[in-house]
Amino acid sequence: MTGDTPAPAKIDSTVPHSARIWNYWLSGKDNYAVDRQVGDQIKQINPAIVDLARADRAFLGRAVRHVVGEAGVRQLLDIGTGLPTADNTHEVAQRIDPESRIVYVDNDPLVLVHARALLVGTPEGATDYIEADVHEPATILREAARTLDFSQPIALMLLAIVQFIMDDDEAEAVVKQLIDAVPSGSYLVVSHATNEVNTEVMDAHLAHWNAHGTPKFCYRTREQISRYFDDIELLDPGAVFLPYWRPDPGDRPLPMDGICAVGRKP
Repeated sequence: MTGDTPAPAKIDSTVPHSARIWNYWLSGKDNYAVDRQVGDQIKQINPAIVDLARADRAFLGRAVRHVVGEAGVRQLLDIGTGLPTADNTHEVAQRIDPESRIVYVDNDPLVLVHARALLVGTPEGATDYIEADVHEPATILREAARTLDFSQPIALMLLAIVQFIMDDDEAEAVVKQLIDAVPSGSYLVVSHATNEVNTEVMDAHLAHWNAHGTPKFCYRTREQISRYFDDIELLDPGAVFLPYWRPDPGDRPLPMDGICAVGRKP
């Protein structure tokens, strides 16, 4: 972590990791020198990456406020949690309804360490953490059922995580398996990296990350990302750049290389 305290067991502080670099870009302190080094290299290649990380976080807040505050969903399954920062999913949800129940999923041991310490919800609700991989949806669903009631609507939060499933068919299959497991009235919330705006810069970013970081990731087009919603109702304004999904008053959205969308299962 910042200050380079010894890494907990199972954590390789010599290899940069996406969750810790993301934490660094969001001004967090849960990262190591190697994460900051590669994070700075990527910022030199792609100066917009910090704005992109913050836009993704802002979209999370708007999406949670919609599914909990407007749609009345009280259960959220957040896959690819990342390291805790400000306004985590459970904080946004439980401000609206303290009885909300949230399950976080990640496979980075450092996220596990901090989830135990920081992801403490309201007494009325529940928060849980599962150490699991997005490639293993059956494991995620089985473990999440300890905390969530799968007979009631659940919001599936897949922010900046499906991009780490490199195979397109597998990515669609994972999302479908998750959607099939939740009842009518559930929601799918997705954000995904793309290269539709600054193609040359984003391609250089991808090449550098996949050469030096873990895990590797890929871009997908708006059309590919929209396929995850083929069997559910895609809410307005559809699959759009991150800042364009129901911006808050006073926001001035600009195109950036992240696509997001929210859909409801009929």
